[in-house]
Amino acid sequence: MIRTTSRSKHRAALPAALAFLSFQTLAQGTNATLPEVRVDASSERESAVSPVIGYRAKNAATATKTDTPLAETPQSVTIVTRDQMVDQGAIGIQDALGYAAGVRSDAYGFDARTDSVRVRGSDVDVYLDGLRQAYGYYTSTTRTEPYTLERLEVLRGPAGMLFGSGTVGGIVNMVSKRPQIETQREIGVQIGSFGRKQIQADLTGALTADGEWSYRLVALQRKSDTQVDFVPDDRSLIAPSLTWRPSAATSLTLQALWQKDKSGSSSQFLPWEGTILPNPNGRLPVSRFIGEPGDHYDSERKSFGWLFEHKFDDTWTVRQNFRIARNQNDGRYHYGDAFSVPGGWVADPAGKRLLGRYLDSSLTQTTLAAIDNHVEGRFATGALQHTLLAGADFSRQRQDVARGFGVGAIDAYAPVYGNLEDVERTALPRTTQRNAGLYLQDQIKWGAWNFVAGLRHDRTTAGVDGGADQDDSATTKRLGAMYRLASGWSPYVSYAESFTPQAARLGRSFRPLRGEQWEAGVKYEPAGRALAFNAAVYDLREKNRINVPQPNVYDQLGQTKTRGLELEARGSLGRDLDVIAHYTYTDLDRQIEGLPKNQASVWGKYRFAIAGVTGFSAGAGVRWMGSFRDTSNDAIGPRIPGVALLDLVLAYETAKWRYALNVNNATDKDYFSTCLSRGDCWFGSRRNVVASATYRF
Repeated sequence: MIRTTSRSKHRAALPAALAFLSFQTLAQGTNATLPEVRVDASSERESAVSPVIGYRAKNAATATKTDTPLAETPQSVTIVTRDQMVDQGAIGIQDALGYAAGVRSDAYGFDARTDSVRVRGSDVDVYLDGLRQAYGYYTSTTRTEPYTLERLEVLRGPAGMLFGSGTVGGIVNMVSKRPQIETQREIGVQIGSFGRKQIQADLTGALTADGEWSYRLVALQRKSDTQVDFVPDDRSLIAPSLTWRPSAATSLTLQALWQKDKSGSSSQFLPWEGTILPNPNGRLPVSRFIGEPGDHYDSERKSFGWLFEHKFDDTWTVRQNFRIARNQNDGRYHYGDAFSVPGGWVADPAGKRLLGRYLDSSLTQTTLAAIDNHVEGRFATGALQHTLLAGADFSRQRQDVARGFGVGAIDAYAPVYGNLEDVERTALPRTTQRNAGLYLQDQIKWGAWNFVAGLRHDRTTAGVDGGADQDDSATTKRLGAMYRLASGWSPYVSYAESFTPQAARLGRSFRPLRGEQWEAGVKYEPAGRALAFNAAVYDLREKNRINVPQPNVYDQLGQTKTRGLELEARGSLGRDLDVIAHYTYTDLDRQIEGLPKNQASVWGKYRFAIAGVTGFSAGAGVRWMGSFRDTSNDAIGPRIPGVALLDLVLAYETAKWRYALNVNNATDKDYFSTCLSRGDCWFGSRRNVVASATYRF
């Protein structure tokens, strides 16, 4: 493995510890020949997309669309590095975000269909390389594979001025692995809980001696069951990319992806009685499946795009990012009727065994094309240093849905399968959404001061075939100011707005979301230490939020408000100990779906030698959430107990090999992620053990 760092040779063991093996290994195109050899990286400037050693990234682009130090960004940003994902054994995006401040990463527990993430109490929009993944429901896209990513960036708070369309909570921007000039290759295998078997490969390097052409190929094949009976988690994936760099001023990276998942609905929508509340028949097990063995949720994604950059001179740079993606989701699954009598058994109120169930059979085909063009200028006017950004973006999503519904019942305590309902899918009117925006932003440095100001105008059109289009326009803005003290402290204050035209669902259009946030905080980077501390308080308001009192039933709310406090620290304590810690306090509006007021986590990984043999590392972390209840929909759900979850890793690494054992939820806590006021409960992820081996060549 080839990496650079200013730490000792023991850092060679850091590469990572997990099932997703030493991915960062491949991503680092720098100076070294063997994992044990360390090159001082202090003179090399970290970029917003480059590989990062350890858990602390210094730069990001998500908050500004420019390569900006986090210490100069007056808004809360969390970056999950490749090292962190590997060390913690992240097998999904919500796993990777489990130690991030302000984030509820398993809002609906284990779900094989989607990654359920909420930031500051709100659902978030997900981007890949700065371009939106999809509008609307989870059926518009597929789950992203962490093995394809270099980092995850969470921008907490509105991002409407830069991205145009988004909720008030913020965005999650995923940064893809990109071609590196230096040859780095690995293949790896995993075996684990629920019959997990996975093989993966990540290859990168130069195609020409001068490095003008370079490539990357990421591939993966997985067969696995899950904690729910009859629900698989199979995946096939290939993601090639090619970079052409004809000069130091110009680069073009072509990216493609093919991904096919075979899964099902692990979310059974089980009622309160029999899960969190008593039932005379006992408690339903986490593995209970109330559908039919032939149920499925299969998805396929094909995408192609590019990342282009050209520097005219030391002042002006132009960039264009483009992607077109086609997604198909074919689903047939049952879910329990916990809603007709919230939390109860409407089909069997006396015996409480026979559970009413719905059948949802649908085929969703989605095409999304998105492009973002911007020019960046770095120049001075007197004592002011400017980073000026001007851009235009456009996206268009088209979605075709054919859907059918059925009803039935099953004995949830002793299910007898084979009673297949036969439903015919009916094509719904095609929905189309178009978004166009113009934006202007200036980042100004004046001595120890850093300012940011931006303005954006959006025009959107959402329509349903056969109906009138819904046209909206809005102007959003952002302001921020930060003062960098010589001691390393940087207090700041910021204001930001959000606007998004909400995609039609089941043929129905909705009013756009509008939001605003005030945030004040402080960032601290102690001199000579690879540590970063962040603290923030915020007040955000949003109106026209969509609520889901029952599956496939959507309501819009008036104004909601959320206030909170977030504390986060990440980095290294000495040469051999990496740490992450956070505390989050969230005071939600009663109309918003509940989540814990208090959350906290701490993680540490230590590198060590045994009998003079280096390369060993061990890590442990605890994720804690306090008790809470859901009070949305003018109803009150049962109180969900708090829980503390233990995660562990043990790894050993040589020049060519890396072995790791990850155990998440090591004590196998049986807990609930949430129980909604509408009547259903969602189980959290049970213990998951993954052993991995990686060979580098």
